[in-house]
Parts: sequence; C-alpha cells; structure tokens
Amino acid sequence: MTSPYALSAVGLAVFSVLSFSASANTKDDQIIVSANRFQQPVSSVLAPVTVVTREEIDKWQSNSVLDVLRRLPGVDISQNGGVGQFSTLSIRGSEARHTLILIDGMRTNQAGVSGAFDMSQLPIALVQRIEYIRGSRSAIYGSDAVGGVINIITTRENPGTTLNTGIGSHGFQNYNGSTMQKIGENTTLSAAGSYVYTKGYNILDDTSPVYEPSHNKHGAMSKSWWFGVDHQLSDEMGVFARTYGWNNRTTYAPSFPGGTDQGEIFNRAIDTGLRFSRGMYDTQLLASYSHLKDYNYNSVYGNYGADSSVDNSKQYNIQWGNHFSIENGGISTGVDWQRQEIDANSASVLDKQSTDDTGIYLTGQKEIQKFTLEGAVRSDHHSEFGWHSTWQAGAGWEFIDGYRLIGSYGTAFKAPNLGQLYSSKWAQGNPNLKPEESKQWEIGLEGLSGPLSWRLSAYRNDIDNLIIYENNKYLNENTAKIKGVEWVGEMDTGIFHHQLTLQYVDPRNGKDEILQRRAKQQVKYQLDWVVADIDMGVTYQYIGKRYDTDWNKYPAERVELSGVSIFDITAAYPITDHLTIRGKVANLFDKDYETAYGYRTAGREYFLTGSYNF
Repeated sequence: MTSPYALSAVGLAVFSVLSFSASANTKDDQIIVSANRFQQPVSSVLAPVTVVTREEIDKWQSNSVLDVLRRLPGVDISQNGGVGQFSTLSIRGSEARHTLILIDGMRTNQAGVSGAFDMSQLPIALVQRIEYIRGSRSAIYGSDAVGGVINIITTRENPGTTLNTGIGSHGFQNYNGSTMQKIGENTTLSAAGSYVYTKGYNILDDTSPVYEPSHNKHGAMSKSWWFGVDHQLSDEMGVFARTYGWNNRTTYAPSFPGGTDQGEIFNRAIDTGLRFSRGMYDTQLLASYSHLKDYNYNSVYGNYGADSSVDNSKQYNIQWGNHFSIENGGISTGVDWQRQEIDANSASVLDKQSTDDTGIYLTGQKEIQKFTLEGAVRSDHHSEFGWHSTWQAGAGWEFIDGYRLIGSYGTAFKAPNLGQLYSSKWAQGNPNLKPEESKQWEIGLEGLSGPLSWRLSAYRNDIDNLIIYENNKYLNENTAKIKGVEWVGEMDTGIFHHQLTLQYVDPRNGKDEILQRRAKQQVKYQLDWVVADIDMGVTYQYIGKRYDTDWNKYPAERVELSGVSIFDITAAYPITDHLTIRGKVANLFDKDYETAYGYRTAGREYFLTGSYNF
C-alpha cells in the first residue's frame, strides 16, 4: 500500500514546481482580533494562524463544527460515534481542556467535570467565521490557553438573508437561516436559527458490550437561535447586545447495565458591550452571562429517575480592553474578570461551589525595519490558587523579501476546574490539585515561493503538574512532553486551489507513554476548482494510528487504533443568482475506522443541500 508520506512527498514536489497561471491566496490581508486582542492583519501575527470563513464552510458542506476543525493544522479529534456524540479536541497533542474556546471573544462555559467545551454541541449554523491560533496564549488570555485559541464568530459580515435546507444519510435533516438588516443609518439587526435532526446509527462496534436500555440507532436533535443588535451612537462610540442559545438531545450507549442513555443540553448566553475609538486610542467594555444545564438520564425512568444527573453551571465575564496605536505597532492592556458557579449536585459536586479569577494583561507589537517584535505579560488572581503570572515573547526577521524566520517562547497555566477539585459522587475530587503549568518553544520559517505560500513550524511543550484521572481520583502527574513539526502550504495553479498540511506530534506522559487518542502523523489536503459554474472539491485526510484504553476489561488494557485514509467529494451548482444546490459524499470509500475505541464512525454518507440568498 502506498504510504501517505510518499504521497506527501510527491505533493510537495508538485507544489514546488507548478507555477503556471498561479497566484497565492494566503488571506494575509484579513484582519483578525484573536491573536493579540487587537485588530491586525494576519500577515503581522507571529503565531501560526488559520482563518475560516462562512464561504469556506459552505464550500466544504460541513454539517458540524467538528467537520470544519478536523481540516485545520494541528487539530486532532476523537468522538464516541456520530453527530451529537461526546467529542474531544486536541491541538498539537495537548489536552482538550488546554484549548480556550471563545464565542465572539467571550469565554465559553467550561465549569463542568471535563473543564473542556464539547464542540459537538455547538450548532454549525451559528458559525460565520473561525479564528484559530496555535500555541500558548495564556499571557494574553490567562488560564486554558495552553495549546491554542479558537474564536467562533457568530455575526454575519454583510447584510442579507440566507436560508438553507438539507437532507442526508441516517435520516439527517438540516434547516437553518440567518439575516442581517440595516435599520436606518446607525442600527443593525441580526438573527439566526437552526434545526438539525438525525436518526443516527449504532455507534457500538463488535468489541463493546451492549447494556440496557439499548438502541439500534443513536440519534441527535439540535435547535438553536441567535439575536443581535448593534447601534452606532456617534462616529466614535457604539453599543451592541446579543443573545443566543441551543437545546440539544442525544441518544448514546450506556456504560453499565441500567446506566444513562439520554443527554439533554440547554445553553443560554447574553453578551453586551460598549466600544469607543478616537485617534490612536480604542477601548471596549464587554460583559457576558452564560447558563448551561446538562442532563443525563435513563430513558426508562426520565430526567429525574434513578442514576440521573444534571450539571447546572453559570459563568459571568467582564472584560475591559484598551489599545494604543503607535508607529508600526501597538500596545494593549486590560482587565478580565470571571466567575464560575455550579449548583449543588452538579458535576458530581455535592455542595454549591464557585471560583473567581481576575487577570491584568499587557501586550505589545512593534515592527522595526525587517524585524517584528512582540511580547505579553499577564497576572491572574484565582480565588483558590492566588496569583499566577505568565509571559511570552516572539521575534520575526524577514531576512529576504517574502521569507521570515520566527522564534517564540511562552509560559502558560490551566487552573483545575470545579469538578476536578470538589466532585465526590462518580469521581473523587482533589482540593490539593495544583494548576498545570507549561513552557513552550517554537521556531518557524515561512515564505512565498512563487505561487506557494508556506510555513514550517517546530515546537516543544513541557507541561508540569498534568492532571490525570486514575483509580477514580484526580491527581497531578509529574510531567508531559510534547514535540512536533508541521508544514502548511497553500497555492493556486490554474483553476485549482490547493491546501496541504503535514503534521507530526509526539505527545508523551511522565511514563514515556504516548498520550491517548492522539495520532502522531496526519496529512490533510484540500483541492477545489470551478468548471462550467460547478464548484467542486476533494478532501483527503490521513490519520495515523493512535492509542486508547479498553475499559471493558479488568484490568483495563491499552489498545491500538489503526490509521486510515479518508476522501470526501463535494459539488455545488448555482441554479440562479440566488439559489445554489450542493451535494457531498463523505468517506467516499466507506472506510471502517474509529477515533475512540469501541465507537464506530458513520461510514459512507450522502448529503444534498439547497441554499437561497437574498
């Protein structure tokens, strides 16, 4: 069988020599805010950055946020089955809880047992843009941003209305729409909503025991909504408010006889803010509130029956940020405050608990001739752990026009969440846990070679006090060491647009074992072209072997999951200027593989979507 890395080598050779009728499409002119908490073009950011637009999401015909993220450099996803089933996301080999997930720049609610946001529950219809930064950003954002930052932006970029309807395999149905309308010269109203349903399939493979209540199919349903208003008070000042939420229901497989097999999630959030800009100075004051209820119960007995549980958590955020523009650079400073609360009997915690965190940060960037310098320092006061300071520094040198050498170093930390500290029902919390601490190095080389825009990065992440779950208790392990290399390239050749990612990561714990559910090698390739108004695409992904644990054996055994190559194909045709029909075949060759031991993936799937814009 042909090695995926042999294919990659051929791909690199092709990328190096093809230059006819080509022009690079690097998105360097796009403005982002997530990297350093102020507006700047992508080309000025030293950290590796990927921006995904709504146009690309529609082109890929992604039916979930996970399907979008799996295509991005450094991302590895595992999931206990199909749509709506529990998932974990790893960036560059780090833990899921080490990724900071933002929605419109505000922290998501991560107060529960895992301390991580389950991306399988976020409706794709709400996503208009994604800004993704790899590497430590704790010196800018505080706790959580150990592996990277993903900012989900929900506001449409342009006025108009879009309506979508789709059907697919396993009884899949999708109905969604979004609109942005100007009311007068100074007010903009926005709204969005979606309904997604799938009958699902049997997610258990032949190695997994079947416990009652059992199901032949494990389906999911999601309903979401979003409303926002933005008003410009003057040329210098504006205000906004938005609210969004989703109700999700999932049928899953119980892990023991009579266990829970139904999950329901109710999420509500409110954001508001004030912006002011005058000359070289910009400031904004933001506040948010989110409330998450996560029910798990046995379908025979209902929400409040035997062995049922509810994680009832609330999160409050206030952010005050200031930015000063200077010649060829900028300085930002601000204060963040966050409170997380969980009710009694939530996240296996018997009593009501809460934590507060207040952070003060200072960041700066300056371009001096061929050099770009940036740095950040931050101190956080956590109600359980006191003060914790982090910092990072980076430098870029454009030694030849179009080629830049980049080096960076940063520290990061992740405070234990409330479940890890105080749970006492299903797992034993540990109030003596220490915050996880990280030291990260990265060196990169990027360039524009003819039509090819590329970046090569090598990194190392040493994590101390890594929190593990062992013998029904949370503990600090001595250390974890993660090393990796990734190459990302993008180019146009004639009618074809190519995107290629090669990534290798070696994540090991203190026992020199590879961390679970991480593939050491991945190849990701996206090819898009248009012929006779038909927009076509091919997605290829190679996922290397990974390790997991078989918990159905005693003692539990470490198992190996085989690698796999997956192809998707898409096509879209504009029937009119307003109506577009799209079709997709996912997992074209019907490969049988798993990203979490014991749980099947969906196999080959077909999807058909209609989109109307006006």
